[in-house]
Amino acid sequence: MRFFFRALFAPLIAASLCLPAAAANRKPDAVVKTKVFDGGIGIDPALKAYPRLHRRLLAEGKRELNKWRIGADKDFKSDPGNFANGRKYEFGRAYDQRSAIQGYISITLNDYSDSGGVHPNHFADTLLWDVKAHKFISIRPFFKETATNGPTMRTLATAIKKAVVAEKIKRGIPAKEATDPTWFEYLKPDLTKIGGIALAPSTAHDKSSGLIAYFSPYAVGSYAEGNYIVFVPWTAFKTHLSAAGERLFGGTRPPGDAKRHGE
Repeated sequence: MRFFFRALFAPLIAASLCLPAAAANRKPDAVVKTKVFDGGIGIDPALKAYPRLHRRLLAEGKRELNKWRIGADKDFKSDPGNFANGRKYEFGRAYDQRSAIQGYISITLNDYSDSGGVHPNHFADTLLWDVKAHKFISIRPFFKETATNGPTMRTLATAIKKAVVAEKIKRGIPAKEATDPTWFEYLKPDLTKIGGIALAPSTAHDKSSGLIAYFSPYAVGSYAEGNYIVFVPWTAFKTHLSAAGERLFGGTRPPGDAKRHGE
């Protein structure tokens, strides 16, 4: 995943954001530039196929830009020295379509921000749009139950944690450190604490092969480790699927899917 941010707003930042490669050369959909703030948002052109969704994302992105502009102005008034030598606050957001399956559109949301701290901040999340209902939904309808600490959430949290640990070890992190419970303090059997969730594409037509969980830096590891993006196949949670979930999931993840999306 790459971004338009610094030129707008530079390949250097793009690489650290982990955004879809196409976003690097994309014209931003909204830009705000003042003497103390540079910001922009980009929306995947594929999402224009869903006008209501596109309008929602554009409005949401503009609100976020305005919030950052107001914050920069406020901080400049209280501490102008923090903006010496032309320094500015920066904020960028990219919305990208991850999959479109049975009328459910999975969208990744990636933010970059720099307000003068020790390092810039990155934030990763997902959205799920129901084309027929014209609204954002969670993955709740695809499961028989999703109670906090219930059987479904315990299964998902365990599978996602296992996938994160495997990815840590793959990156060369020692097993003892990779399984340190400190890093999983916020990964809980709770629908709101298992990462940003997207539906993975499948080799089976119009099916999802499982769930992709997205974690920002600090969520399950140190800042230096960056984002974590892990996959859990549908077979790991198939006993918990509702009728809608049974219709949605099937097949396997297409070869190279993760690589194509920079994951």
